[in-house]
Amino acid sequence: MAASNGRTKRQRGEIETLPSGSLRVKVYAGVDPISGKRHYLTEVIPAGRTAAKEAEKARTRLLAQVDERRNPRTRATLDQLLDRWLEVADIEATTRMGYVNKLNKHVRPVLGKLPVGRLDAETLESFYASLRRCRDWCGGKEYVKHRVEGEHTCTAKCRPHVCKPLSASSVRQIHWILSGALSRAVRWRWIAVNPASQAEPPAPPHPDPQPPNPADAARIINEAWRDPDWGALVWLAMTTGARRGELCALRWHHLNLASGVLTLRRSAYLDEHGELREKDTKTHQQRRLALDPETTEVLRELHSRYLDRLALLAADADADADPADYVFSPEPDNSRGYRPDTVTQRYGRLATRLGIDSHIHALRHYSATELINAGVDVRTVAGRLGHGGGGTTTLRVYAAWLSESDQRAAGTLAARMPPRPAAPTQRTVEGSPYQRIAADLRAQITAGRLRPGDQLPAVSELAATHRVSVGTAHRALAVLTAEGMVTVVRGRRATVAAARNRYQQ
Repeated sequence: MAASNGRTKRQRGEIETLPSGSLRVKVYAGVDPISGKRHYLTEVIPAGRTAAKEAEKARTRLLAQVDERRNPRTRATLDQLLDRWLEVADIEATTRMGYVNKLNKHVRPVLGKLPVGRLDAETLESFYASLRRCRDWCGGKEYVKHRVEGEHTCTAKCRPHVCKPLSASSVRQIHWILSGALSRAVRWRWIAVNPASQAEPPAPPHPDPQPPNPADAARIINEAWRDPDWGALVWLAMTTGARRGELCALRWHHLNLASGVLTLRRSAYLDEHGELREKDTKTHQQRRLALDPETTEVLRELHSRYLDRLALLAADADADADPADYVFSPEPDNSRGYRPDTVTQRYGRLATRLGIDSHIHALRHYSATELINAGVDVRTVAGRLGHGGGGTTTLRVYAAWLSESDQRAAGTLAARMPPRPAAPTQRTVEGSPYQRIAADLRAQITAGRLRPGDQLPAVSELAATHRVSVGTAHRALAVLTAEGMVTVVRGRRATVAAARNRYQQ
């Protein structure tokens, strides 16, 4: 091609003929930032009568991409992008570990060797669909899943593979992880367009919190209280809705027992080496929770037992007590906090013994749903749970319970809690108002003045007669319900239970 000055203008891009007769178009696109080598855009045109014309069109198109900076600048693979992204991304330690686990288990084995520039929406959606069919990417093939790699003698643990799909929630998490990495690749000009923004992940699952019902909550509390220290942890999880990591990181100087206030500042977690560490709470904000008198008394008794143990370990308990010691600890001197997975496993074993399908996070759901059912506004519930967004998360997760919020319960969460069983070394206070009400009703039932099936006075009538709050009257009925003497049905007045139900208790 000749220029206006008579000199030959150098043509950008090359078109070469391959041995097969096809034409390969090659356009220089700069230096690869990963390898440091010259980077070219290439396209092969099949042999044919119009091959030369199509090759020229391809050269023009590739040159336009280079000029408009719409071309990928590198042949780096997705593995290389993820490694680089994880180096510079500002991610919390626990979040990073979750990302790394999902990427190593599900993404890298399938897409890791694919060049970033060749990743498109169709590839991602096909990948998501395969995970929703089988998390092991079996492709529908039958094979034996061996528990040991290499040559070995098969045992009963070597079984035929059974497809187990990955949950929609996990696939969505993988999608957003890839989207974040690919967005950074666009910013670095490794690629021109984020393919994840064009791909459609699975629909979000409907929130389905499954808190224990009041009867199961009472059974859980009674079983946990066989060990008063463990019972105190379960009790506090129910009344505050704190996350397990927040409970594990709780220290005595976070408690103000005089004013009944608990401050949640830190959260415990396990690092990649399995070591116990602490970090900020999930929302990076501390929150102060007011404690009801019963929960405050639970923590006072827990602190008293802590001091008693120190007295056995040292001559002077006051000298050994440290406000920085943990509230809940497997050590006699509370010098080390619980591992979060230990709390999960111990609670799981407790629920299994009782035949209840529950997990430790369900106690958080129990606290939230009981507060909502008691008529507490959503913003207050969100504040106690540590939800961000001014209650948006609370509304989304607990929408099913909001329809009942107009049925205002008269008591607070403390009044709705099941009665706390006394520890073997503790004395029950007989002068409490709710115990006097319960004793009066118990005497009437025992004497036969109230017969099985008879309705008890309304809660408001009991409160007026004994000059106490409605919440205290509710609590008295909860005591008799736990003893099997009274039957309570939502929306109806309490009735005297049949005699056989009492003996079964």
